Amino acid sequence: MKIIKHEIPEKLITEDGIRTDGRKPHELRPTKLEVGILKRADGSAYIEQGKNKIMVAVYGPRELHPRHLAIPDRALLRCFYRMASFSVQERKSPAPSRREIELSKVIREALEPAIFLERFPKTAIDVFIEVLQADGGTRCASITTAALALADAGIPMRDLVSAVAVGKVDGHIVLDINDLEDKYGEGDMPTAIMPRKKEVTLIQLDGRWTPEEFKQGFELAIKGCEQIYQLQREALKRRYLEIREQAAKEMEERAENP
Repeated sequence: MKIIKHEIPEKLITEDGIRTDGRKPHELRPTKLEVGILKRADGSAYIEQGKNKIMVAVYGPRELHPRHLAIPDRALLRCFYRMASFSVQERKSPAPSRREIELSKVIREALEPAIFLERFPKTAIDVFIEVLQADGGTRCASITTAALALADAGIPMRDLVSAVAVGKVDGHIVLDINDLEDKYGEGDMPTAIMPRKKEVTLIQLDGRWTPEEFKQGFELAIKGCEQIYQLQREALKRRYLEIREQAAKEMEERAENP
């Protein structure tokens, strides 16, 4: 079996401020969002962010099994983050890793504040996240996509949740880190917010940051989340227009063939 090795550049950012994928420090990767891609799920969404490709399916609210896990006054939100065996360069074991279990918990805690869980006591809302191709920042891309899938399922929410990871790379603070920057940079700051309510639902910090760098990184993360929020709104609007158009066609067909 041939193992493909990628050369690590001496510098992840050039003197002109250009990153390995051609972006400037404050730019997001090209991002594509789609809603309602799975017919059998109650809600679903898909994201392509750079080379990341992630699919999310939502089921519920539905009866909870086993029943002893039921919470009397609210729904139980369960998130299952999984990386496909072929999603990374070296084949990953299909068994759930400690990292996948940890990220499942992180994603759940980032989404919970946005959902009216108290409206569905003793039920479960299940969020299944499948990473088809990974290129850094998958937890944040998963949160963004899961929020869309929850909205597509018709689950009442206080706001969408938008997420992005800021990194410290070659001494620069950059937005939406890719795989190389994630692995070989000096630090990263995954951040998630409810943009309309202006509330933070997730912030993590890895590496050494000065107070000034943290402030700069957090401000950049908020700006990035606001950009992603607009993309989420546009994706939901396209989905709404598709449903409305489909409903209109069905009504016309019924009128023609009573």
